[in-house]
Amino acid sequence: MRVGGSGLQRAQRFVLLATGLYRLSHLVVALGAVVRGTVAGAACWVLLGTALATSALLYGTAYRRGWFAPGWVWADVLVTGFVLPVGTSYALGLGAVLANPWLVLLGGSAAAAAGAGLGLRSVAGAVAVLLAAPLVAAQGQATGALFGHLSSVVSSAVMARVFWWYLTRQGTLLDRATEQAVRAEARRARQAERMAHHRALHDTVLATLTTIAAGRVDANAPEVRERCGREAAYLRRLIQREDEPGCAGDGCPGAGCAEHGRTEPFAEVPLGAALEEAVRGAECLGLRITAQYAALPGVPRPVAVALAAAVSEALNNVLCHAGTGRAWLTAAGTGRGAVVTVVDRGAGFDPGRPPGGGTGLRRSVHQRLAGIGGRAEVDSAPDEGTRVELRWPA
Repeated sequence: MRVGGSGLQRAQRFVLLATGLYRLSHLVVALGAVVRGTVAGAACWVLLGTALATSALLYGTAYRRGWFAPGWVWADVLVTGFVLPVGTSYALGLGAVLANPWLVLLGGSAAAAAGAGLGLRSVAGAVAVLLAAPLVAAQGQATGALFGHLSSVVSSAVMARVFWWYLTRQGTLLDRATEQAVRAEARRARQAERMAHHRALHDTVLATLTTIAAGRVDANAPEVRERCGREAAYLRRLIQREDEPGCAGDGCPGAGCAEHGRTEPFAEVPLGAALEEAVRGAECLGLRITAQYAALPGVPRPVAVALAAAVSEALNNVLCHAGTGRAWLTAAGTGRGAVVTVVDRGAGFDPGRPPGGGTGLRRSVHQRLAGIGGRAEVDSAPDEGTRVELRWPA
C-alpha cells in the first residue's frame, strides 16, 4: 500500500493493519497448539495450512487493493469460521475440535474482517454463519467450550464495525479540512500574485505613462521607446500567462527581466547590476541620476529584484512628485548586506500625507523590503527634499 493518501485511505490502512494483527495472533496460538498437540496431529497441520492460505489470500488481496474484497471476506468466513471447525468435528470427532480450540478461535478474527469489510446486512449474515458453526460442530452436545466463543464473535464484529465507522468519519472530516486549507492557500497565492503584478505595474508601466502624459519626456526618444517596448513585452506575458518561473513577476521589467529565466532562484547575483538597471530605466524618462557604488556584495536574486524595484519606485516618486529632474543614489556593502540611499532636493512632503496616498511607498518600498527581511526608512519634509534608505538585512 502507498504511504500517505487521503484520510479515508489512512483509515482503511489502519483497519487492515489492526484486523490483520488480530488474525496473526490467532494463527500464532494455532501454531503453538498444533506443535504441542497429540490429537490428530497430521490432520491439524493440514487444517493450519488451510487457515494460513485463506488468511494470506484475504489480507494479501486487501493490501494490494487497499481494502477488503467482499468475496474473499466471505471465503474467509466460510472456510476459517465454519468449514474448519464443523468439518473437523464430523471427520475427526468432536474431541479433535476440543483439543484444538484455535479452530473456533479463528471465528473471532473472521468476524472482525467481516465487520469492517462488508455491508451492514452482509455483516449480520456473516455473524449468523459464525454463530451457527459451534452449534453444528457440537453435534447436539452441550459443550460450553464451543459455545464460549459466541460473545467473542459478536464483540469482534461490533468493535470492528464501530472502529471502521469512527475512523471513516474522522478521515472524511480530515479530507474536508485539508481541501478547505488547500483552497484557502490557493486563494492566498492568487491574491499575492495579483499584488505582486500590481506593484510591478505601478512601478513600471504606470510610472512611464504618467511621465509621458505630463510632458516631461519626448515619447519618440529612443530611450523612452526602448523602455515602452520592454514594458509592453511584460504586459504581453502577463496577459498570456506564459511567463516562466521568476519572470513577469514582482519588479520584473525594472530589474533585469531578461536574466530571470536563466538564474537560479537563490543563486547570488551582482547587486550593482540590478541597481544600475533601475537607474537606466529612470534615466530613460529624463531623470538625471548621480550613482555611486562601493563594495557591493553578491546577494540572492529575490533580494536584488526587491532592492532594485524599491529603487525604481523611489526614483519614480522623484520624477512624479519631487518637482526636480535630479537625484542621487549611493549603495554600499555592509559585509554580506547592503545599504542603498536615494536622495533628491525637491519639494519633499509631509510624512503624514505622502504623495499619491502613500500607495507606492507602502507597497513598492516598505512591503518589498519587509518581504526579504530588510527595512526601509523615508525621511522628508515640505521644501526639504526626500531621503529614502533601504537596508538589507534589517
